[in-house]
Amino acid sequence: MQFFSKAHVYDFMSKRYIALAVSAVLFFGSLFLMATKGFNYGIDFSGGTLIQVKYDSAVSLDKIRAALAKDEAYKNASVTEFGSAEEVTIRFSGANSNLGSDVGASVAELLKDTGKFEIRRTDVVGPKVGDELREKGVMALAISLVGILIYIAFRFEWRFAMAAVASEIHDVVITMGAISFFAVDVNLDTLAAILTVVGYSLNDTIIVFDRIRENIKSSKSTHLDTIINESVSATLTRTILTSGTTLITVVVLFLFGGDMIHGFSLALIVGIVIGTLSSIFVAAPMLLWFKFSVEKYRAMEAEKARVQREKDKQRAMFEKGTI
Repeated sequence: MQFFSKAHVYDFMSKRYIALAVSAVLFFGSLFLMATKGFNYGIDFSGGTLIQVKYDSAVSLDKIRAALAKDEAYKNASVTEFGSAEEVTIRFSGANSNLGSDVGASVAELLKDTGKFEIRRTDVVGPKVGDELREKGVMALAISLVGILIYIAFRFEWRFAMAAVASEIHDVVITMGAISFFAVDVNLDTLAAILTVVGYSLNDTIIVFDRIRENIKSSKSTHLDTIINESVSATLTRTILTSGTTLITVVVLFLFGGDMIHGFSLALIVGIVIGTLSSIFVAAPMLLWFKFSVEKYRAMEAEKARVQREKDKQRAMFEKGTI
């Protein structure tokens, strides 16, 4: 079933300046948020201890805080609800050598008079481990972007590579801005979501670029904006179906998956929406801004084809023994 006619071409490039303005606001707004508000680093990156406690009935957070304050090691603990009034998380920032070897048992002893409960999980990460995870996370993101640059430069052309990487940086920054704005805990799950956004956005961009490259060879037009409109319009049905079904799945995870994956699914929701739009309104128009020439590209491809034909001719003559 086709939602859009193959023959119909939508004029996306006429809206590129509006899209650029919106993207710029989101991009620099995200940078501002990250610089001023920062991130709410989870245990994975900040180090410390997180304990999840499940009560049989609703419990007062003040009552829990008062119980923990009886011990000097826990008096500065952060206590928050975790999805419901019956479930709470207790967080200790940084390392504390006074916590003892069995933190869960110590906390359970302090909370024994607050109601009937069970300790669901206890996560302990040292500050050095947290710093190392954070550094490796940033390194993984940087290496992925460099890998994308090299891959696309070889597969397409350096302007395509620069446009794709700029688009990826745009998507990652806006996604991280949303994470900062909504105060999502930044942990390994969130990092996995960001890397997933990079891969998903790249896939959309590669499909659009593939069609642009094909249309440069087959289209009668010499105007790049016309070719881009033809290419994006030709891939629009696929983009809507793929992004729409993926987005529906992630939204269901966000609504019904529980607090454990809220950060992961929220980052994916923002990343899928921004990544899909950026492949059309950021990556493709950048070929125009980088002064990509249709005529030069066609001449280069024609020269490559001529050289290949000459090689094939010489190989055939060699096999026949004529040279």
